[in-house]
Amino acid sequence: MNITGNTILITGGGTGIGRALAEALHARGNHVIITGRREGPLKEVADANPGMAWATLDVADAGAITAFAARVMKDHPALNVVINNAGIMQAEDLTAEPFSLDTAETTITTNLLGPIRLTMALLPHLRAQAASTLITVTSGLAFIPLVATPTYNATKAAIHSWTQSLRTQLSGTSVEVLELAPPAVATDLMPGHAENPNSMPLADYTAEVIGLIESCATPRGEILVERVKPLRFAEANGYEAVYGMLNGSH
Repeated sequence: MNITGNTILITGGGTGIGRALAEALHARGNHVIITGRREGPLKEVADANPGMAWATLDVADAGAITAFAARVMKDHPALNVVINNAGIMQAEDLTAEPFSLDTAETTITTNLLGPIRLTMALLPHLRAQAASTLITVTSGLAFIPLVATPTYNATKAAIHSWTQSLRTQLSGTSVEVLELAPPAVATDLMPGHAENPNSMPLADYTAEVIGLIESCATPRGEILVERVKPLRFAEANGYEAVYGMLNGSH
């Protein structure tokens, strides 16, 4: 992926990693469109970055995705990069009685079906471009689970697997498929992340990611900062030890 001269759509671009990437890529001469469920944060980001476009989108709403995809292709025909970043992360107690499936179902709809639906709606357009890039945002927890967030982990593992299949099926086309797998980053994705001393500072994470993209340091099509590598490669380098460290007494 070239670091400049693109038209880039970023879901979940009003806060956290999405906002940080949007601002960094906007500063490098890309035309950036951000989406999210709430108008307020999107407008705030766009106002702070003149020239950035925004539109509301709830990726949990299948009908909204279809309508949005048609509109964004019409309004931004040069669109050639899509970053599927929107997602939710919530703790679940699987021993609770009574147990509610609400969190699991919402997480699956948002984190798994959302990026699949949006990708498939935009894929014909991306394939028609001379060169395009699709990025899915997963997590270090796709490779080793945090016990407190079982469905979140599962959705990220599923998107990792789906991304691998997509990459292979699109090999030989104009579409490059990348996976961005963050460690814990100091954002408000989940209560406590922003204040957790073990979370990677957002500015540091963003700078390292942009550097990896700029230098094309994406082996296997994965964008991995150093902090996430113990999780990504836990299976090969001592899974049980990493699992115990990540989950404490669990």
